[in-house]
Amino acid sequence: MRFPLIPLLSSLTSVFLLSPAFAQPQVPPAERRSDVSDKALITTKPAPAEKKLRDSVAARGVKKYTIEQFMDTTRVGGASFTHDEQEILFHSNKSGIFNVYSVPVKGGEPKQLTDSKKESTYLVSAFPTDARFLYRYDKGGNENSHIYLKELDGTERDLTPGEKTKANFLKWSADRKSFFYTTNARDPKMFDLYEISVADLKPVLVYQNEQAFEIGDISDDKRFIALQKPGNTTADSDIHLYDAETKETKNITPHEGEAQNLPQQFDPQSKYLFYTSNEGAEFLYVVRHELASGQREVVEKGNWDAVVAVFSRNGKYRVIGWNEDARTRLEVRDTTAGKAVSLPKLPDGDITGLRISESEKRIAFYHNGSRSPGNLFVFDLATQKATKLTETLSPAINPADLVEPTVVRYKSFDGLEIPAILYQPHKASAGQKVPAIVMVHGGPGGQARMNYSALVQYLVNNGYAVLDVNNRGSSGYGQTFFTADDGKHGREPLWDCVEGKKYLQSLDWVEGEKIGIMGGSYGGYMVLAALAFQPEEFTAGVNIFGVSNWIRTLQSIPAYWESARKGLYTEIGDPETQLEFLRETSPLFHADKITKPLIVLQGANDPRVIKPESDDIVEAIKKNKGIVEYVVFEDEGHGFSKKENEMRAYTAIVEFLDQHLKGNEAAAPAAANLEEGV
Repeated sequence: MRFPLIPLLSSLTSVFLLSPAFAQPQVPPAERRSDVSDKALITTKPAPAEKKLRDSVAARGVKKYTIEQFMDTTRVGGASFTHDEQEILFHSNKSGIFNVYSVPVKGGEPKQLTDSKKESTYLVSAFPTDARFLYRYDKGGNENSHIYLKELDGTERDLTPGEKTKANFLKWSADRKSFFYTTNARDPKMFDLYEISVADLKPVLVYQNEQAFEIGDISDDKRFIALQKPGNTTADSDIHLYDAETKETKNITPHEGEAQNLPQQFDPQSKYLFYTSNEGAEFLYVVRHELASGQREVVEKGNWDAVVAVFSRNGKYRVIGWNEDARTRLEVRDTTAGKAVSLPKLPDGDITGLRISESEKRIAFYHNGSRSPGNLFVFDLATQKATKLTETLSPAINPADLVEPTVVRYKSFDGLEIPAILYQPHKASAGQKVPAIVMVHGGPGGQARMNYSALVQYLVNNGYAVLDVNNRGSSGYGQTFFTADDGKHGREPLWDCVEGKKYLQSLDWVEGEKIGIMGGSYGGYMVLAALAFQPEEFTAGVNIFGVSNWIRTLQSIPAYWESARKGLYTEIGDPETQLEFLRETSPLFHADKITKPLIVLQGANDPRVIKPESDDIVEAIKKNKGIVEYVVFEDEGHGFSKKENEMRAYTAIVEFLDQHLKGNEAAAPAAANLEEGV
């Protein structure tokens, strides 16, 4: 596992994964593979309706939208029913940055509940007994989030104070009189477990973490705590059970070789721990561990990774989420009736972020597709009626002008099949070729997925094809594929991207000599690696918060990544014992080879890829008389949390590409104005 990797219904996240603006190898099962005799493999073809839509749009012409119109689209997330279940709380960036809102379950205009003008504020949970709620925010993107309470009189209370403290909400207690959270206030490297009573709001230490465990869950009877222990590699972990009665901790997943074992949830009766594992298999499956006897039973197993397994409050419903070829598929099962629950039929897309109300009568969820950003819905289980509660796409944008991507597969240099997501502009054809971008996700170990991306759609609307690559080492395609990049960064995974460029060149509607590479976080590293180690392959590069010097990055990772440190060093390199190897794979030490134009974007407060990473690569390229543009965001960390900054970033990227891929000199003056710190 690329840690901290937290499987959620709504997303997959990883260590150097850019968040939240950008969104494991594991080889697809044989029955899902196509004939690999050709270079390019289209394994998911557009539906007839999609082809008809494309032809219709091409006939009438595609409207070109401004960045302001794209950014008028709203991003939403989080979902928590209020105590009376008449409203749902969520967060939205409608105000320009994220704030907490409420909306009636019957529909209506959302009401803003927080009014932050500086820090993006995210919902944690509604209170189970009254109108108070919990939320979180950090300072300028430094990722040291605190848990705050909004009192009934509107005042704010910091429940987890401390200048360098990071706190994470875990869950409510079974009686709803307290909640649990983890914090590194005692030791920056370790997260301890606390319980805080609603009555007096005083924290009580429940478990002092001395072994760098990751705390997964606590049973409703408060006896057992599920602890995850990462192994010596990013693809290996065990689950330990702490018994509060005996004070003993036991490894319940001893194994040989590499296997991921990830705690999910205790059942509401505190009889079982459910977890996911890929021991003896390529893909994660769901396991049930009986607490009394220690017996284990495989509950659900499929041809893709099971990424989540959770219960409703009283256990009536069980939810299992599958990561199926860059899409999320949820299964909801009525455990009392022993049958599947039919979710509402909606347009093509994913149902994610599912939350079942305390009464188990309603389900809140998000629905999103490649051409439709996530919207909040509520589903009444009795009436089977789904109500859409938000409208997030900019009213100025016609969804038909956006592009539905296609899942493709191509062979890499060694015959390995590489999955990718291809976006073809409506106007692109053999008679009207377009430039293209190879997009690289974060991680290592992230995944390109079929979600809505304002940046990707903005690029496509401006006439760029995009190939979002799942190079070896990506999540979702089996344990073998996931580990295929270990110790090979800057080489084999990069070569997969080069082969992606060659795949694009095989398409008769792509301008083969006008292909750039773009990525965020670890993907930004891949951009720098491409320009330094394969300097003739790509025409230009876009690096968003990317690593340039692995030695410094690995030496400066946040203290609270201690649990992941050993696996990360095995994955990328040990800065204590492999200095020469890390110099070989760090683009900064090979910046003299970079001859193609590059734009670098960096958050000044980034705790993962610190600002000197970008400062140094920019300075080195300037020293060598190379072409480089640099944009710094003083109030951001490892991602964009403010609309204004997203607009600046995306505008700079498109103007840079227009100049250096399309050869549009008219774009040069505007791009040149984006100097450091502006």
